[in-house]
Amino acid sequence: MDYAKLGMRVRQQRVLNRLTQEQLAEKTGVSSSFIGHIERGEKKASVETVVALCNALDISPSVLLQDSLSDGVIRSQLDFDQANQDLMNSLMHVLREHSQKTEY
Repeated sequence: MDYAKLGMRVRQQRVLNRLTQEQLAEKTGVSSSFIGHIERGEKKASVETVVALCNALDISPSVLLQDSLSDGVIRSQLDFDQANQDLMNSLMHVLREHSQKTEY
């Protein structure tokens, strides 16, 4: 596993979520210094910590682990995401049609 890239992705997602290291640490139940070590790739995160990070950052583990996953795993995740997007588009279409029919 490439811990430097995992740490880079943790940092990217933390910044996107507008969280400080301290806030992320509080949400995950680890120290802020440990978050810093993870982000710099200096320490390994346990499976439990990766799960806590994903929950705190509201992301799939594949986001953090994509540099260590095979292309097939990533491709299947992208296919699943596209299937979800297609389903959402279909639902939105049905809802729009329904709301147009029920307007007075």
